[in-house]
Amino acid sequence: MATLLRKIGLIRLHDRDTEDPKHHQGSLKGTKGSQKNNKNCQNTNETNILSTPEIKARKLDQHVKDKPPGKDKQGKDAKEKQLQLQQQQQTGGGGGGGGGASTIPPLAPHRQHCTQVRTRRLMKELQEIRRLGDNFITVELVEDNLYDWNVKLHQVDKDSALWQDMKETSTEFILLNVTFPDNFPFSPPFMRVLTPRLENGYVLDGGAICMELLTPRGWSSAYTVEAVMRQFAASLVKGQGRICRKAGKSKKAFSRKEAEATFKSLVKTHEKYGWVSPPVSDG
Repeated sequence: MATLLRKIGLIRLHDRDTEDPKHHQGSLKGTKGSQKNNKNCQNTNETNILSTPEIKARKLDQHVKDKPPGKDKQGKDAKEKQLQLQQQQQTGGGGGGGGGASTIPPLAPHRQHCTQVRTRRLMKELQEIRRLGDNFITVELVEDNLYDWNVKLHQVDKDSALWQDMKETSTEFILLNVTFPDNFPFSPPFMRVLTPRLENGYVLDGGAICMELLTPRGWSSAYTVEAVMRQFAASLVKGQGRICRKAGKSKKAFSRKEAEATFKSLVKTHEKYGWVSPPVSDG
């Protein structure tokens, strides 16, 4: 009996050892293939899950966060440079390929308009004065500057003491300097006496002139230079102006800087306390 059992066991062992290796390997491949298919199925399932809209949005946010900030900054800088170049081309700064050369911006339309108005007005007044030829005043441009005039006042009231002083000192005229601001005739000119040195007659330090119509408060764009000079001639006589004959002082020249300071001071004073109008009986 024992011998029979041993024979049966040997037969089984023989069958196992004599099995086809190819068949055995195929079974192993099948096992591996099934495992691989299971992994592929897992990967497929994972891909399907990651392709949902929520996961895509998360991926996009993470990509933006991980993106270097330098690229965005460079993009902004490029846009700013492009906008600057377009602005330069629109204002005429980029023409001719100047390679970054500095250009002078054009005048503002309002300022350019004021300059044109001032030029036309002064040209017209200059022509009117020269056409009159009544020898009341004559005008000379300072270094051919239309906005800077030297005005010679040849006549004052012949019954006045000032006229007698002019005759006795052989003074042919009173010389004044008149400068016109950018917004003339909407702002008054600045006027001062140059020669001779005068006393009283509302002529102050530096040759400044105390007249309300020469201030922004008293000025009107309707006033012409000729009208202003006639008013000045009248105020000289009214204020009892005289030619200074004191030794030393008569030869001291008037100063523009001093005249400007004096004029600013008197304007502040009169704006605070008001201008004194002459009586009606005085004309």
